[in-house]
Amino acid sequence: MKLHKVGRLHGELHVPGDKSISQRALLFAALAEGTSKITGLSEADDVQSMAACLQQLGVKIEQKNGICYVHGRGLHGLRAPAGALDCGNSGTTMRLLAGVLAGQNFDSVLIGDHSLNSRPMRRIVEPLASMGAEIETAAEGTAPLKIHGKKLRGITYALPVASAQVKSAVLLAGLFADGKTVVIEPEQSRDHTEIMMAAMGVSVTQNNSEIRLGAERLQATEIEIPGDVSAAAFFIVAGLIVPDSEIVIKNVGLNPTRSYLIDLLKQANAQIEIQNNRNANGELIGDLKVYSSSVNGFTASGAEIPLLIDEIPVLAVLATQARGRTRFRDAKELRVKESDRIEAIDINLRKLGVQLETFADGFKIVGPQELHGGLINTFQDHRIAMAFAVASLIASGETEISNAHVATVSFPDFFDKLRHLSRQEWH
Repeated sequence: MKLHKVGRLHGELHVPGDKSISQRALLFAALAEGTSKITGLSEADDVQSMAACLQQLGVKIEQKNGICYVHGRGLHGLRAPAGALDCGNSGTTMRLLAGVLAGQNFDSVLIGDHSLNSRPMRRIVEPLASMGAEIETAAEGTAPLKIHGKKLRGITYALPVASAQVKSAVLLAGLFADGKTVVIEPEQSRDHTEIMMAAMGVSVTQNNSEIRLGAERLQATEIEIPGDVSAAAFFIVAGLIVPDSEIVIKNVGLNPTRSYLIDLLKQANAQIEIQNNRNANGELIGDLKVYSSSVNGFTASGAEIPLLIDEIPVLAVLATQARGRTRFRDAKELRVKESDRIEAIDINLRKLGVQLETFADGFKIVGPQELHGGLINTFQDHRIAMAFAVASLIASGETEISNAHVATVSFPDFFDKLRHLSRQEWH
C-alpha cells in the first residue's frame, strides 16, 4: 500500500465491533444454555478464528441479516473436535479456549500461525496445571498446545503480570472446577470477561484486586458489541495530528479498562468530546468527536501500561508530533505481541526520519519532529501496519507499507475508512 500526506480528515465513521468483546461473546454464548443474539460482531480474522474453533467443537453459529445467532451447548455440551483447532493469529482465542478445554472430558490440540506459535503460553499453562489441567507445549513453552481434558479444582491465583487473557483463562477453567476460583491482579486489566459473565448470569464479585467466581451457569442473552476503542485509536490519533481535521467515531466502547487512552490524551490537551453515552450489557458506549490538536508530551508506566497496551504503536506516532517528551516504560509485554512491537516501532520510525531512544521495556520520543516517507516493515503485525498508515498522513513524500493486508486481522476495511475521511485514493 502506497500512501501520501493529506490536507485534512473530515467526516463520520464506524469502527468494527470490539474484537476482544466479540471473541468472548461467541465463546460465552457457546457455553450458555439457549440461543444468544449478537449484534455488531466484529468480522476480524481473529473473531472468525474463534467462530471456526467453536464450530469444530459442535457449536452452531448462524448469520442472518447482520445478526449472529449462537446456539449454546451449555457448559458440558461441547464435543471432541475431529482435528486440531486452528486459532490463526489470535492469542485470545488460544488462551481462552485453553481454559475451557482443560476441563472437558476429551482431548484437543490448539495450533496457530507462525506468529502465534512463537508466543509464550506457559503463562496460562502453569496456572491451569495448578488446577489439575494436563497441557503439553512445544519445548519453548509455545503452541501447539496438547490438552488432555481433566476434572479441575478451584484455586486462588495471583497473576505475576496483569493480563486479561491469563485472567480469563483461569476464570473460564473455574467454570468447570470443583471449589471456588479466585484471581488476584497486580494491576487492573481489561474486565470484559467479568462483565460478560455477569451479564449471562454467572456470579462474579470483585473486591479491590481480587476477582471471585461464584455460581457457574451461563444463560443465553442478547449482546450488543460496541465499536472497538483500540481500532478507534488509529483515527483518534489521525484526527489529532492531521491539520484542520474534525471527525466523529460512532458507538465506541468506553469501558474504563480500555478508554484510559482517551483520559490520557485529554490530559495532554487533545480536543476530544464524548457524546451520546449509554450502557449495553454492562459495557459503556458513546460517540467520540475529535479535532486537530496541539498535544503535549506525556508519560505512561506501571499500572497504566495494561490499560494502553494495544494503543502504544499509534501513540508512538502521536509522540512524534507532541510538544516535549513522551515516554513509555514498564511495557516489556510489547516484546511478545504479534511482533516485537518496541523493535518494530523503533525501526519504522527511524525509516521516517524520527529520532528516539528505546529501552528493554519501552521508548522515549521528543517532539515535534518532521516525518518523511519510507518503506515500512509491518512484521506481519496488524497494529504496526495501521499505526504507520496514520504516520503516512503527515509524512512528506510517499510511504509504502509492505504486507498492509495484515490490518484485516482486526480491521478489515481500515484503509477504506481512511480513504473516506481523507477523500484520497491510494494503491
